[in-house]
Amino acid sequence: MGKQTAWDEIDRKTAEIFEASDEIWGCAETAFTEEKSVKILCDLLRKEGFTVEENLAGIKTAFKGTFGSGKPVIGFLGEFDALSGLNQEAGLLEKKAVVSGASGHGCGHNMLGTASLSAVIGMKRYLEETKKSGTIVYFGCPGEEGGSGKAFMAKEGVFSGLSAAITWHPWDATIADTGSSLANYQVAYKFYGTSAHAGGAPHLGRSALDALELMNMGVQFLREHVIPEARIHYAITNTGGYSPNVVQPYAEVLYLIRAPKNKQVEEIYQRVNKIAEGAAHMTETRVEIDFVKGCSNLISNHVIAKKIWDNLVEVGVPEYSDEEMEFARGISENVGPSRFESLEKIAANFDKETKKEILSHKGESLYRFVTPFDPVGVMSFGSTDVGDVSWNCPTAQAYVMTWAAGTPGHSWQVVSQGKSGLAHKGLVWAAKAMAGTAVDMIEDPSIIEAAWEEMKETLDGDTYHCPIPDGCKPRAIGMTK
Repeated sequence: MGKQTAWDEIDRKTAEIFEASDEIWGCAETAFTEEKSVKILCDLLRKEGFTVEENLAGIKTAFKGTFGSGKPVIGFLGEFDALSGLNQEAGLLEKKAVVSGASGHGCGHNMLGTASLSAVIGMKRYLEETKKSGTIVYFGCPGEEGGSGKAFMAKEGVFSGLSAAITWHPWDATIADTGSSLANYQVAYKFYGTSAHAGGAPHLGRSALDALELMNMGVQFLREHVIPEARIHYAITNTGGYSPNVVQPYAEVLYLIRAPKNKQVEEIYQRVNKIAEGAAHMTETRVEIDFVKGCSNLISNHVIAKKIWDNLVEVGVPEYSDEEMEFARGISENVGPSRFESLEKIAANFDKETKKEILSHKGESLYRFVTPFDPVGVMSFGSTDVGDVSWNCPTAQAYVMTWAAGTPGHSWQVVSQGKSGLAHKGLVWAAKAMAGTAVDMIEDPSIIEAAWEEMKETLDGDTYHCPIPDGCKPRAIGMTK
C-alpha cells in the first residue's frame, strides 16, 4: 500500500509535471545558465512543501529540496540542462529548427529532472501517510553536459550523509543500469605566440597555430600507447583568426580525456601536458593549461539497481495510443543503420536464449519491454557526473524508454520527441520506479545495509578524491559528454 500511495500521488500531479517538463524543454538552457529551468523546479518544490536551498555549493543553478526527518536519507538526482545547436520544432519527423543555431533538449534532461521531482512528490505523500522515519532530498544538478556539475557539488560535500541515491535517464530501451562509465578530464590548451606578417617577415613570428597542430600530432602518436579503453577527443576552438598572411599569435584547443578509472585519466593527462609543453618548446611559444572540469567513473550499485528493476517490472509498460505509435514508427524508420545499436549492446552479456529473445525485438518502433536484469553490466564509453555521487553513497540508475526505437542520443530526433506522449508516459514510468525503490528501502532497512556492503567491497579500500583541482570553478564551456 505504501508504493500505491506514492504512485497515486504521482498520477494526481501528472498535469503539473508535464507542464514543467514542456516548459523546461522550451527554455533549453545550457550548462550553468539554467536559471529559468531552476525557477520552474524550485517553485514546484516550494508549492509541494519542500524546504528549498538554492546556490548550492556556490553554484548559481544548483539547489536541493528536502522533506521529512531522520534516516534513511535518500537522494533523487535531477538534471535540466540542454545542448547547444540542437534547436528543433516538436513533433516533427524531419529536422527543422525553430531558431537556427539555438539550443535544444537533445538528451532529454527536461524529462530527467521532472521525473525525479515527480518521484519525490510521491514520496512526500508516502511519508505523510505512513509517518515513517526518512528524509528525501531532490538535488537540482546543473551542467551535466560538458560541465560535470555533480562533481563540483561532490567536491563541496553536497552528497555526503546520504544513505543512497537514485536517478534515471531517458533512452529508447528500459534497463536497470549495472555497468560503469568512463571518468574524464576536460582541459583547454591555450598557445601564445608572436604575430608577424607572414609574407614580409615570417621569421619574426612564432606561430601559436603551429604549436597547436604539433600538439595534436603528438597526441595522435600517443593514442597507440594508452590502454584500449581510453579515449582522447579534441576540438580546435580558436585558430587565431581568418588571415593566412598573418602568423597567428593565439590558438586554443579543447581536449576531453577519458578512461575507466580516475587515476588512468590522470596518467594520460600528464602525458598530454608534456606533449603540449613540447610543442610550445618546438615553436618558441607559450602554453597555458586550463583545467575545465572532470568527473569520476560510475560505481553502479547492483543491490539498488535490482530493486529499480523490480519496480520497473511491477509498474509495467505504459499503454500507447495509435497516434503515438505512428509517431514512433516515423522516427524509428528514419534513424538509419544505427537503429538497433542499443539492443545489441544490451544483449551482449546474456546467454544465447536470452540474447535471442532481446534481439527478437529488432524492427519494433517502441521497445515495450523491460530488459532482463544484467548482474554483470556493460561498460559505457560515455561519461556521467553521476559517477561522483556513486563514490559518496550507494547509487543506481535506470534507463527508461521515452524515445522511439533507435533514436540516437544528442540528436534533433530526441528534441522532437521531448514533448510527446512517449516522453510524458516514460517519465511517469521512471518516477514510479524510483519512488517504489525508495519505499522498498524505507520499508526494509536491510536493502541499504546490503548496498553499503556491496559498495565497500567494490571500492576495496579506495576512497573518493574529486578529480577537479582546487580553484577550478564551474563554467559553461565545451558541451561534451
